[in-house]
Amino acid sequence: MGQDILLQMTDICKEFPGVKALDHVSLTVRRGTVHALMGENGAGKSTLMKCLFGIYGKDSGQIFLDGKEIDFKNSKEALENGVAMVHQELNQALKRNVMDNIWLGRYPKVGGVMVDEKKMYNDTVAVFKQLGISIDPKRVMSTMPVSQRQMAEIAKAVSYNSKIIVFDEPTSSLTEQEVEHLFKIINMLRDKGCGIIYISHKMAEILRIADDVTVMRDGTWVATNPAKDLTMDQIIKQMVGRELNNQFPPKTNKPGEVVLEVENLTAQYSLLKDVSFKVKKGEIVGLAGLDGSGRTETLENIFGIATRKSGTIKLHGKVATNRNARESIKNGFALLTEERRATGIFGILSIRENTVISSLKKHLKMGVVLDNKSMKKDTQWSIDAMRTKTPTQETKIRTLSGGNQQKVILGRWLLTEPEVLLLDEPTRGIDVGAKYEIYQLILDLANRGKVVIVVSSELPELLGICDRILVMSGGQLAGEVDARKTTQEEIMTLAAKYV
Repeated sequence: MGQDILLQMTDICKEFPGVKALDHVSLTVRRGTVHALMGENGAGKSTLMKCLFGIYGKDSGQIFLDGKEIDFKNSKEALENGVAMVHQELNQALKRNVMDNIWLGRYPKVGGVMVDEKKMYNDTVAVFKQLGISIDPKRVMSTMPVSQRQMAEIAKAVSYNSKIIVFDEPTSSLTEQEVEHLFKIINMLRDKGCGIIYISHKMAEILRIADDVTVMRDGTWVATNPAKDLTMDQIIKQMVGRELNNQFPPKTNKPGEVVLEVENLTAQYSLLKDVSFKVKKGEIVGLAGLDGSGRTETLENIFGIATRKSGTIKLHGKVATNRNARESIKNGFALLTEERRATGIFGILSIRENTVISSLKKHLKMGVVLDNKSMKKDTQWSIDAMRTKTPTQETKIRTLSGGNQQKVILGRWLLTEPEVLLLDEPTRGIDVGAKYEIYQLILDLANRGKVVIVVSSELPELLGICDRILVMSGGQLAGEVDARKTTQEEIMTLAAKYV
């Protein structure tokens, strides 16, 4: 093995019941480089990394780290031997504070018995200072936005002084400023000789940050090339096996009369204050803004899962009280939440159960017994419409890739046939081919006269699919722009209005 080769994975195979997740996949990571790992949802990227990290045991193949063969049995063993992973789906002790989460399982001790709180605090401050992160080490995790929790997880990985760090969709919940900060951290780690494996669906990021790019498709290796020799179109063709000429479907919806009115919406326990807007029949409206601006809180207050202090919601001129999720669904509202693992999926249940759980009344026989045939039919429609990659309808949803989990949840809400669809980061962690399919579904809903409100951190996405964009700042509505005429600069200026 060459001096500059830090990690070598050769002919890795992994099977799950009904699916060959990895078929003789190889990956070579050079010391002091960023190696991008790309592919559609279900291509096997995260599975390959979980085999490296000890979460899954590989069926065959070899892994070498610094020339020495390794086969970690669990993540603790991987971390102790210089391999860290920042997972796409955060799995943190939310009731504990930041420093507890960072040093969990390796607390500094006084006399070998008591936890040394002072040392733990100082060590956390030192790691944050090194990385330029401004987070209170004593702050409870559950009180922080997802983006700050993500940065804490990155600090935890760095604190192990790892030789290899895997970043799985690290920017999916970060603002543009936080992405820039992350890239500074990655460049610092690269300069220290660390090997970075970077999984992302964001092409611009890959071409900017990566030295090498490996593309996977359907559990197999497709190609590895220097990033400087690749274009966005070449990467997409390798990923999907076909040309993808347009990023967004052509706009064919024609908004009609006003059907949704939100008046003076104010939250009880967040900064959301006096938000008012109207949405027309068949209109796609975007909600833009910085992290913590009130975008998510607006959707949660409309849907009734956050406590509303005051304000009125009207659909077709009638007041919709929407005091809770059940009432909101009954009134024709649906909400796809930002954090699918925490508030979207039922991990221990099957694809079918996750798909029909919000529309069970449709599947009752004689109003009492659930009709399996009916549930299978709707689930199959969802799988086909979303192109969800799953061996069977009975497969546990937690075994699917993050993007395929998102497709199941979106299918679930479409089956409730909502009048108003509220989407919070609907394409987070989803590949470029699947994004187009979801954009087309959103457009189809608008063409059928539905109201669609989309929160997204990706401004090009909002500009590509929306008719209008409402910009939030400091919990208030800072302005409204025409998606066809505005610029990213105008949106960002409005987003900073009340900060």
